[in-house]
Amino acid sequence: MQVKSRHHLRSDAIDEIRSALAEGLGVEIDGDAFELVELTDSAFDLVLVDGEPLVFYTDEEPFVTVRGANATDPDSGIVTVDAGAISFVSNGADVMRPGIVEADPGIEAGDLVAIAEETHGKVLAIGRALVDGEEMVGEEGKVVESVHHVGDDLYEFDL
Repeated sequence: MQVKSRHHLRSDAIDEIRSALAEGLGVEIDGDAFELVELTDSAFDLVLVDGEPLVFYTDEEPFVTVRGANATDPDSGIVTVDAGAISFVSNGADVMRPGIVEADPGIEAGDLVAIAEETHGKVLAIGRALVDGEEMVGEEGKVVESVHHVGDDLYEFDL
């Protein structure tokens, strides 16, 4: 991933990020320095919070990265998968209904969600919900499209 530009965010942009993450995930992002890193070969822009890649933009919408989700411990917008789904989700697979043990009922189709494993609650991936949270648990069908996962270029990003 090549860095196109890097600059500090204004306070209104930081407030927008904090507000969006508080509403969507119930998390607070604390930090003194927020830097926007625009990438040349990626669909994402990254926000470094005190030098850590905790937030990214996809479709101009801020959301926590996998690292950011594990650092902030979201309390909403979470889809929990069973042990059998861990290796698939960690490798970037979309999430299928049979692998889901629980989903936040407040999730709406189109929302970004954090995908966590059930044993320790660690976030493995970020995805986009294809159905509402109440419809996620079931027998068959794809319900979350993977956007970012453990081990991908965004996860491994380092300046």
